[in-house]
Amino acid sequence: MEILKSLIGEFDNKEVESYSLRNSKGFGINVLNYGGIITDVLVPDKNGLIENVVMKYKDINVYKENPSYYGALIGRTSGRIADGKVIINDNLLEFNKNYGINQGHGGNIGFSKKFLNVITSANEDEAYIEFDYLSPSGEEGYPGNLNLKVRYTITEEDELKLSYRANSDEDTLVNLTNHSYFNLSGNCKEDILNHHLYIDSDFIIEVNENSVPTGDIIEIGGTPFDFTNPKTIGRDIEEEDYQLNIGQGYDHCWVLNGGNDVKIRLYHKESGRQMDVYTNQNSVVLYTLNFPDEELLEWNKKPNRRDAIAIETQSPPIGRDNVFVKYSLLKKGEEYNKETIYKFSIIK
Repeated sequence: MEILKSLIGEFDNKEVESYSLRNSKGFGINVLNYGGIITDVLVPDKNGLIENVVMKYKDINVYKENPSYYGALIGRTSGRIADGKVIINDNLLEFNKNYGINQGHGGNIGFSKKFLNVITSANEDEAYIEFDYLSPSGEEGYPGNLNLKVRYTITEEDELKLSYRANSDEDTLVNLTNHSYFNLSGNCKEDILNHHLYIDSDFIIEVNENSVPTGDIIEIGGTPFDFTNPKTIGRDIEEEDYQLNIGQGYDHCWVLNGGNDVKIRLYHKESGRQMDVYTNQNSVVLYTLNFPDEELLEWNKKPNRRDAIAIETQSPPIGRDNVFVKYSLLKKGEEYNKETIYKFSIIK
């Protein structure tokens, strides 16, 4: 295993560092100390060609604002908070509304825009980069001093493990995820509509016209949201369906079934690449890049709709009237402990 560090730029007179983690076969990741951003997940195809399977901006300076949150650590909370309001212990918390009438992805300056402390370690079996950050009480309106540790580990079995731990000295909200956008064709050679997708889920969380949860759970058997039998992402994405129309594609939270089996599987036949996702999170938000930004990608092209899919394992976003807030509530002195594993393989 190998870890290399390089200085690649500056944001506000602070050094932006990129860390390269590789196993003996060339599989690995490139990660920034800013926002915990994963810029590259490098995976061989069936012919041994190693390519990047996540979306990446060409200009490092775009990552300062990172308009589509490519590869970023999201927190303190993922997704939207309806109307920017939550009640905890009979106290009303009001957050800034950076997502229209809602708060989104941790606020104006969430974890995706923070410089993080870094330690690294490697042995013959695995290599990791661990970030720590103290989010002070009141940051972006959240109560409690939150101690955060996030570890990205690669293994000789071509796994990427993301582990999240946090504790607070007050009751607060925590719902962490990573916002990488995947495209297994490699280097974004084609869109994701022909990727086959499996999701171990029988229900999605209904959203309203502002894409926040209503509190209702929808059974999805036989609907465009049913991926219990693997199908291409593009097969039903243009079907006439109210929930699909709201997001102009998939931008919803699937409630994951219990157990330790594969929760999500993404497969691209031409490259042979398959990605299996295991997690102890209770849900996943999938977003099919329905509203791409205009920034140039590493491959000298601008992103198009459906060029990639974000797979955000997390707790359900918080809807109106405090719906689902219990899943993001971290009590004083308790530990937040979540893990997601992306295991890559070749299926010929």
